[in-house]
This record gives sequence, C-alpha cells and structure tokens, in this order.
Amino acid sequence: DLLRLTLWLALLTAIFMPLERLFALHPQPILRREVAVDLGYYFINSLLTAAALALPLALLAGLLHRLIPQPVLAFTGGLPFWARVAAAYAVGELGFYWGHRWSHEIPLLWRFHAVHHSPQEIDFLSSTRGHPVDVAFTRLCGFVPLYAIGLAQSHAAQPDLVPAMVVVISTMWAFFVHANLRWRFGWLEHLVSTPAFHRWHHTSDAHRDHNYASLLPIYDRMFGTLYLPSTATIENTEHP
Repeated sequence: DLLRLTLWLALLTAIFMPLERLFALHPQPILRREVAVDLGYYFINSLLTAAALALPLALLAGLLHRLIPQPVLAFTGGLPFWARVAAAYAVGELGFYWGHRWSHEIPLLWRFHAVHHSPQEIDFLSSTRGHPVDVAFTRLCGFVPLYAIGLAQSHAAQPDLVPAMVVVISTMWAFFVHANLRWRFGWLEHLVSTPAFHRWHHTSDAHRDHNYASLLPIYDRMFGTLYLPSTATIENTEHP
C-alpha cells in the first residue's frame, strides 16, 4: 500500500506541479508552508479511511440488502457497468453534497471538517488534508444512497467495483479542483466543478458556505448554495 501511494503521489506531482508553476492563480513556492502536514494526511487518510469504513459499510450493506426489494436489486444489478458507474456517481454525489454541507452546518461535524479549511496556501495536495472522522463521515453519506437503491451491491457473485470507481473518480477530481490554477472554463463550470468553483469554497468569509459539490454543481444550484460569478479574476480566495 505504501508503495502504491508513493507511486500515485509521484504521478500526481508530475502532473500538477508543472501546471501550477505555469498557470498559478496565486504565486507560491513549491515547498510551501505545511506541505509536510498535507503529505502526512495523504498517507494517513489513504491507509486508515478504508480500514475504518470496512466494518460499518459491511454492516450497512448487509442490512440494506435485506430491506431492498429483490426486483430493485435485480434491475440496478442488471444495468451495464458503465451505466451503473454513471448512475452511482450522480446518486452518490447527492450524498457527498449533503455530507459536506452538514459538516459546515452542524457544529460538532465542523470541528472535524475545519481541518480541511485550515491550510494557509492551497494547491492540489491540500485536498488530502482532512480529519479521518470527517473523511469517513462524508464517504458514508455518499455510499448510503448507493446501497439503498442497489447501485452498489454487497451480495453479487463477483466483487462489486462500482463503489471503488466512485472513490477513484472523486479522489482524482478532488486533486484537480484544489489545484492552484487560474483556468476558467466558461459554461462548463456550471456542469462540472473546477478549481475556480471550489476556490470560492475555501475563502475565509461568506463564500465558505457555498459550492459543496465535489463534481456536479447542479446540486448547489438545486439547493441554493451555488456561488459562481463569471468574472475571470478570483480575489480574496486565500486564508488571511
């Protein structure tokens, strides 16, 4: 696991570090302040979160398997793999959205989530900074609807790769939206989250309680938390 995580880190660094040097929104050194802290969170959360979620997810999946009508399980389980992944991400994103939002609105949860908002300088590696309790809670919120409607199935003949695909896509996209990039994507920013979309969420003032979606801004639009001005300049988006 350590070797795999190290190789992923090397690949991510090779991709994002040159981009952040060439297209930086805010100039900052490569070895910025607290980079070692984020590296620690990268390894800790990658190693511990899966282990921490194994038992509650197994119990949850077993319980929901007993409660879900078999025709529902048969229908969702019979969908083509690509359709299940697409549907799972759309449904799971709704759970991620509310888990993230509750982490801002419920004081007890905010005490854990505040760790993610603590960096003074933000780049792709900042996405890994998060209290393990906060990371586990948000992922549980995303997985519950998947198992509730059978898009993730715990009693299939073969191991179900759909939840793993959702985690992989979410994790990779999180590195992108935290990247220190000045790019704007026009109308596409209303369809998928971007660095500009998420950068507003990391402000230290009123904009912090907006843009909760990890990939699909439509949920922020539906629930009244979207903040996405069309201006090409993103100001006041660093912690003081």
